[in-house]
Amino acid sequence: MNQNELKNILADFKAGNIDEDKVLLSLKEKPFTELDYAKIDNHRSLRQGVSEVIYGASKTPEQILGIVESMLEMEEKTIIITRMKEEAFTYLSQKIGYKHKLSYEKLSQMCLVGSKPKADGIGKIVVVTGGTSDMKVAEEAAITAEALGNEVVRLYDCGVAGLHRLLSNLDDLMDATVVIAIAGMEGALASVVGGLVDCPVIGVPTSVGYGASFNGLSALLSMLNSCASGVSVVNIDNGFGAAYQASMINHIKLKK
Repeated sequence: MNQNELKNILADFKAGNIDEDKVLLSLKEKPFTELDYAKIDNHRSLRQGVSEVIYGASKTPEQILGIVESMLEMEEKTIIITRMKEEAFTYLSQKIGYKHKLSYEKLSQMCLVGSKPKADGIGKIVVVTGGTSDMKVAEEAAITAEALGNEVVRLYDCGVAGLHRLLSNLDDLMDATVVIAIAGMEGALASVVGGLVDCPVIGVPTSVGYGASFNGLSALLSMLNSCASGVSVVNIDNGFGAAYQASMINHIKLKK
Protein backbone atom coordinates (compact mmCIF):
# COMPACT_ATOMS: atom_id res chain seq x y z
CA MET A 1 0.00 0.00 0.00
CA ASN A 2 1.23 3.49 -0.84
CA GLN A 3 0.14 6.92 0.38
CA ASN A 4 -2.29 7.52 -2.48
CA GLU A 5 -3.98 4.18 -1.90
CA LEU A 6 -4.37 4.96 1.80
CA LYS A 7 -5.85 8.37 0.97
CA ASN A 8 -8.34 6.68 -1.37
CA ILE A 9 -9.34 4.22 1.36
CA LEU A 10 -9.89 7.05 3.85
CA ALA A 11 -11.85 9.03 1.27
CA ASP A 12 -14.08 6.01 0.62
CA PHE A 13 -14.63 5.64 4.36
CA LYS A 14 -15.50 9.32 4.72
CA ALA A 15 -17.95 9.01 1.83
CA GLY A 16 -19.56 5.95 3.41
CA ASN A 17 -18.52 3.60 0.62
CA ILE A 18 -16.66 1.24 2.97
CA ASP A 19 -17.00 0.48 6.66
CA GLU A 20 -14.55 0.74 9.53
CA ASP A 21 -13.63 -2.95 9.37
CA LYS A 22 -12.43 -2.54 5.79
CA VAL A 23 -10.19 0.36 6.81
CA LEU A 24 -8.76 -1.58 9.75
CA LEU A 25 -8.14 -4.61 7.54
CA SER A 26 -6.18 -2.47 5.09
CA LEU A 27 -4.03 -1.02 7.88
CA LYS A 28 -3.46 -4.41 9.47
CA GLU A 29 -1.88 -5.85 6.34
CA LYS A 30 1.40 -7.38 7.39
CA PRO A 31 4.17 -4.78 7.33
CA PHE A 32 6.62 -7.23 5.83
CA THR A 33 6.66 -10.57 4.06
CA GLU A 34 8.99 -13.20 5.48
CA LEU A 35 10.99 -15.21 2.98
CA ASP A 36 13.75 -17.63 3.91
CA TYR A 37 16.38 -15.15 2.73
CA ALA A 38 14.66 -11.75 2.93
CA LYS A 39 12.02 -9.67 4.69
CA ILE A 40 10.09 -7.62 2.13
CA ASP A 41 9.06 -4.22 3.51
CA ASN A 42 5.44 -3.93 2.35
CA HIS A 43 4.88 -0.56 4.05
CA ARG A 44 7.94 1.20 2.62
CA SER A 45 5.94 3.18 0.08
CA LEU A 46 3.41 4.15 2.76
CA ARG A 47 6.17 5.57 4.98
CA GLN A 48 8.50 6.99 2.35
CA GLY A 49 6.46 7.29 -0.83
CA VAL A 50 8.68 4.82 -2.71
CA SER A 51 8.58 1.04 -2.64
CA GLU A 52 11.58 -1.03 -1.58
CA VAL A 53 14.31 -1.18 -4.22
CA ILE A 54 16.09 -4.49 -4.85
CA TYR A 55 19.90 -4.46 -4.78
CA GLY A 56 20.69 -7.27 -7.19
CA ALA A 57 24.49 -7.52 -7.10
CA SER A 58 24.79 -10.03 -4.26
CA LYS A 59 21.59 -11.97 -4.87
CA THR A 60 20.99 -15.13 -6.89
CA PRO A 61 18.50 -15.04 -9.77
CA GLU A 62 16.20 -17.25 -7.69
CA GLN A 63 16.31 -14.84 -4.76
CA ILE A 64 15.58 -11.85 -6.99
CA LEU A 65 12.64 -13.69 -8.54
CA GLY A 66 11.22 -14.54 -5.12
CA ILE A 67 11.41 -10.93 -3.96
CA VAL A 68 9.88 -9.64 -7.19
CA GLU A 69 7.00 -12.12 -7.00
CA SER A 70 6.33 -11.11 -3.41
CA MET A 71 6.21 -7.44 -4.39
CA LEU A 72 3.95 -8.19 -7.34
CA GLU A 73 1.54 -9.91 -4.98
CA MET A 74 1.36 -6.59 -3.11
CA GLU A 75 0.41 -4.98 -6.45
CA GLU A 76 3.56 -2.90 -6.84
CA LYS A 77 3.37 -1.14 -10.20
CA THR A 78 7.07 -0.40 -10.75
CA ILE A 79 9.84 -2.50 -9.21
CA ILE A 80 13.43 -1.26 -9.45
CA ILE A 81 16.36 -3.68 -9.41
CA THR A 82 19.88 -2.22 -9.37
CA ARG A 83 23.22 -3.85 -10.22
CA MET A 84 21.60 -6.97 -11.67
CA LYS A 85 23.59 -9.25 -13.95
CA GLU A 86 22.27 -10.06 -17.40
CA GLU A 87 21.86 -13.77 -16.62
CA ALA A 88 19.53 -12.86 -13.75
CA PHE A 89 17.44 -10.77 -16.14
CA THR A 90 17.29 -13.70 -18.55
CA TYR A 91 16.08 -15.91 -15.72
CA LEU A 92 13.39 -13.39 -14.73
CA SER A 93 12.27 -13.07 -18.34
CA GLN A 94 11.84 -16.82 -18.62
CA LYS A 95 9.86 -17.05 -15.39
CA ILE A 96 7.59 -13.98 -15.44
CA GLY A 97 8.26 -12.19 -18.74
CA TYR A 98 5.15 -13.66 -20.33
CA LYS A 99 2.83 -11.83 -17.93
CA HIS A 100 4.80 -8.81 -16.70
CA LYS A 101 6.65 -6.05 -18.55
CA LEU A 102 10.41 -6.25 -18.03
CA SER A 103 13.16 -3.94 -19.21
CA TYR A 104 16.92 -4.15 -18.78
CA GLU A 105 19.79 -1.78 -19.57
CA LYS A 106 23.10 -3.62 -19.93
CA LEU A 107 25.48 -0.74 -19.27
CA SER A 108 24.02 0.26 -15.90
CA GLN A 109 22.65 -3.23 -15.07
CA MET A 110 19.31 -1.63 -14.21
CA CYS A 111 16.13 -3.68 -14.42
CA LEU A 112 12.53 -2.48 -14.15
CA VAL A 113 9.53 -4.72 -13.62
CA GLY A 114 6.44 -2.85 -14.77
CA SER A 115 6.18 0.47 -16.55
CA LYS A 116 7.83 3.76 -15.70
CA PRO A 117 5.29 6.09 -14.08
CA LYS A 118 4.26 9.39 -15.59
CA ALA A 119 6.65 12.17 -14.62
CA ASP A 120 4.97 14.17 -11.84
CA GLY A 121 7.83 16.13 -10.30
CA ILE A 122 7.92 19.91 -10.06
CA GLY A 123 10.65 20.19 -12.67
CA LYS A 124 13.50 18.39 -14.41
CA ILE A 125 16.47 16.42 -13.13
CA VAL A 126 19.59 16.97 -15.23
CA VAL A 127 22.20 14.20 -15.20
CA VAL A 128 25.57 15.48 -16.43
CA THR A 129 28.82 13.54 -16.71
CA GLY A 130 32.45 14.49 -17.02
CA GLY A 131 33.17 11.79 -19.60
CA THR A 132 31.75 8.89 -21.56
CA SER A 133 33.36 6.50 -19.07
CA ASP A 134 30.98 7.82 -16.39
CA MET A 135 27.88 6.75 -18.32
CA LYS A 136 27.42 3.48 -16.42
CA VAL A 137 26.84 5.40 -13.19
CA ALA A 138 24.89 8.10 -15.03
CA GLU A 139 22.44 5.63 -16.54
CA GLU A 140 21.88 4.07 -13.12
CA ALA A 141 20.95 7.54 -11.90
CA ALA A 142 18.84 8.48 -14.93
CA ILE A 143 16.83 5.25 -15.06
CA THR A 144 16.24 5.35 -11.30
CA ALA A 145 15.02 8.93 -11.50
CA GLU A 146 12.66 8.10 -14.36
CA ALA A 147 11.33 5.07 -12.48
CA LEU A 148 10.58 7.38 -9.53
CA GLY A 149 8.45 9.68 -11.69
CA ASN A 150 10.84 12.36 -12.90
CA GLU A 151 11.59 13.98 -16.23
CA VAL A 152 15.31 13.48 -16.89
CA VAL A 153 17.68 15.34 -19.21
CA ARG A 154 20.98 13.62 -20.01
CA LEU A 155 24.12 15.66 -20.75
CA TYR A 156 27.08 13.33 -21.30
CA ASP A 157 30.79 13.99 -21.87
CA CYS A 158 30.75 17.58 -20.62
CA GLY A 159 33.88 17.52 -18.48
CA VAL A 160 36.05 20.45 -17.47
CA ALA A 161 38.85 19.40 -19.85
CA GLY A 162 36.69 20.99 -22.56
CA LEU A 163 34.63 23.54 -20.67
CA HIS A 164 32.88 24.77 -23.83
CA ARG A 165 31.01 21.44 -23.96
CA LEU A 166 29.42 22.17 -20.59
CA LEU A 167 28.73 25.83 -21.35
CA SER A 168 26.93 24.89 -24.56
CA ASN A 169 24.26 23.24 -22.37
CA LEU A 170 23.63 26.17 -20.03
CA ASP A 171 19.94 26.39 -20.97
CA ASP A 172 19.29 22.84 -19.76
CA LEU A 173 21.38 23.34 -16.64
CA MET A 174 19.66 26.61 -15.72
CA ASP A 175 16.25 24.99 -16.23
CA ALA A 176 16.93 22.13 -13.80
CA THR A 177 15.33 21.62 -10.41
CA VAL A 178 18.23 19.36 -9.42
CA VAL A 179 21.51 18.55 -11.17
CA ILE A 180 23.34 15.27 -10.66
CA ALA A 181 27.00 15.87 -11.55
CA ILE A 182 28.88 12.63 -12.17
CA ALA A 183 32.67 12.59 -12.64
CA GLY A 184 35.81 10.63 -11.93
CA MET A 185 39.43 11.78 -12.25
CA GLU A 186 39.72 14.91 -10.06
CA GLY A 187 35.92 15.33 -9.76
CA ALA A 188 35.94 19.04 -10.59
CA LEU A 189 32.65 18.93 -12.51
CA ALA A 190 30.47 19.20 -9.40
CA SER A 191 32.13 22.46 -8.31
CA VAL A 192 31.91 23.99 -11.78
CA VAL A 193 28.24 23.11 -12.13
CA GLY A 194 27.58 24.29 -8.57
CA GLY A 195 28.95 27.71 -9.52
CA LEU A 196 26.62 28.00 -12.52
CA VAL A 197 23.16 26.93 -11.36
CA ASP A 198 20.64 28.11 -8.76
CA CYS A 199 19.43 24.65 -7.73
CA PRO A 200 20.83 21.81 -5.58
CA VAL A 201 23.73 19.87 -7.12
CA ILE A 202 24.37 16.28 -6.11
CA GLY A 203 27.91 15.17 -6.84
CA VAL A 204 28.62 11.54 -7.67
CA PRO A 205 32.33 10.64 -7.70
CA THR A 206 33.12 7.67 -9.92
CA SER A 207 35.93 5.14 -9.84
CA VAL A 208 37.05 6.28 -13.31
CA GLY A 209 40.65 7.46 -13.43
CA TYR A 210 44.31 6.54 -13.34
CA GLY A 211 46.26 5.21 -10.36
CA ALA A 212 46.34 8.34 -8.20
CA SER A 213 42.56 8.61 -8.41
CA PHE A 214 42.47 5.71 -5.93
CA ASN A 215 39.33 4.18 -7.49
CA GLY A 216 37.29 7.34 -6.96
CA LEU A 217 38.63 8.49 -3.61
CA SER A 218 40.32 11.51 -5.19
CA ALA A 219 37.06 12.62 -6.85
CA LEU A 220 35.14 11.99 -3.63
CA LEU A 221 37.46 14.20 -1.57
CA SER A 222 37.43 16.93 -4.22
CA MET A 223 33.64 17.02 -4.26
CA LEU A 224 33.46 17.01 -0.47
CA ASN A 225 35.81 20.01 -0.47
CA SER A 226 33.82 21.90 -3.11
CA CYS A 227 33.97 25.68 -2.76
CA ALA A 228 30.61 26.01 -4.53
CA SER A 229 27.61 26.37 -2.24
CA GLY A 230 24.70 23.96 -2.63
CA VAL A 231 26.77 20.90 -3.56
CA SER A 232 26.16 17.67 -1.67
CA VAL A 233 27.92 14.38 -2.33
CA VAL A 234 27.00 10.70 -2.31
CA ASN A 235 29.30 7.71 -2.24
CA ILE A 236 31.56 6.56 -5.07
CA ASP A 237 29.60 5.20 -8.08
CA ASN A 238 26.29 5.63 -6.21
CA GLY A 239 24.11 6.79 -9.07
CA PHE A 240 21.06 5.22 -7.44
CA GLY A 241 21.50 7.16 -4.19
CA ALA A 242 21.91 10.45 -6.05
CA ALA A 243 18.78 9.84 -8.11
CA TYR A 244 16.72 8.92 -5.06
CA GLN A 245 17.76 12.13 -3.30
CA ALA A 246 17.16 14.19 -6.45
CA SER A 247 13.68 12.71 -6.79
CA MET A 248 12.82 13.66 -3.21
CA ILE A 249 13.87 17.24 -3.94
CA ASN A 250 11.93 17.27 -7.22
CA HIS A 251 8.74 16.14 -5.45
CA ILE A 252 8.98 18.04 -2.19
CA LYS A 253 6.50 20.83 -2.95
CA LEU A 254 3.83 18.27 -3.78
CA LYS A 255 3.60 17.49 -0.05
CA LYS A 256 2.15 20.94 0.71
